[in-house]
Amino acid sequence: MGQPKIAFVHDYLLHYGGAEKVLEAMLELYPNSPIYTSIYNPERLSETINSKKIICPKNRLYQKFPKYLSFMMPLVFENFDLREYDIIISDSSAWSKGVLTKPEQLHISYIHTPPRFLYKYSVESTKRSAWYFKPFVSVLDSLLRVWDHAAGQRPNYLIANSEEVRSRIKKFYGRDAQVIYPPVEIDLNSHNKVADEKLKATLDKPYFLIVSRLVAYKNIDRVIEAFKNLETNLLIIGTGNEEEKLKSLAGPNVKFLGKLDEVGKSVLMENCLGVINAVQDEDFGIVPVEAMAHGKPVMAHKSGGHLETVVEGVNGVFFNSLDPVVLADSIKKFEKEIRDNRFDSLEIKNLAKKFSKKRFQSEMKNFVETKWNEHKSKNA
Repeated sequence: MGQPKIAFVHDYLLHYGGAEKVLEAMLELYPNSPIYTSIYNPERLSETINSKKIICPKNRLYQKFPKYLSFMMPLVFENFDLREYDIIISDSSAWSKGVLTKPEQLHISYIHTPPRFLYKYSVESTKRSAWYFKPFVSVLDSLLRVWDHAAGQRPNYLIANSEEVRSRIKKFYGRDAQVIYPPVEIDLNSHNKVADEKLKATLDKPYFLIVSRLVAYKNIDRVIEAFKNLETNLLIIGTGNEEEKLKSLAGPNVKFLGKLDEVGKSVLMENCLGVINAVQDEDFGIVPVEAMAHGKPVMAHKSGGHLETVVEGVNGVFFNSLDPVVLADSIKKFEKEIRDNRFDSLEIKNLAKKFSKKRFQSEMKNFVETKWNEHKSKNA
């Protein structure tokens, strides 16, 4: 018997974020594997992903209204025909773990989180709480929770992206999971490249940095309000459905830079005072670790995956309150500690090495090959 045929299943291919970096790293291990997904927008993705065979439904309604038709997503994934593959690796924060496989196939699911919107974690939009949606959403969510629990039993093995997510898997699915932290680019060369002239102009004054999709649960509005009481600049990289609202809140010391490539992002991280991540109950939080790879300290909400990456006083600080006035005081203290050289850049970089892409690929490859050999033995 030759090498096993492998297919990847990914919830959505809508933007380039942490989940897509996980997918990219796995595609480097298994480059001939196709990707099955529900929605595909090539304009926002990397060439590594776009160069692969991508199987996606042609239904225009899914493409245009993915959030409003989310209740139909179980049907999309249950209808993928994966019979020709030996190993299916799903990469899920919602739907892809629910694909249907046969007993002789091995299904491994890398779980970024059980669906945040189903289990009352903060989410991208506040529209679900609107009075005219809420009665319908409550009924649909109850039905989807039943499906989600069943879907969580389908993979042969679950991998969690953090101990935080492992605990959610245990609570909501009653299963244990292996923790394999997601990959972060640690061997950085991009900061040696020259940024474009527009970007250079942002480096004149000291600044803090946010790198994020501009969506509700990221709590960027609270940080912007806090900076109204500060003199230091705040630069924000990213786009999203909250962009216009956030711009309307911003004072003159807050600048929105939109979507930047990896070089631009790296240049800004390399030159910032520190990175702020205000997400509550973060699943893992790849941006803080990217900042640490640049030797920069992180100010993070004391919850979720941040507790696994931030060491208080060593590579960052925690805060508890999202009240803008209290948050402003916390940022002032953080800035003073940075200016007093309380953080050692080299030590921060060394702590980030445990999250390297090379480590991720080694752990994933070993897990997949070990479980495949066990699976073959059981089904021989």
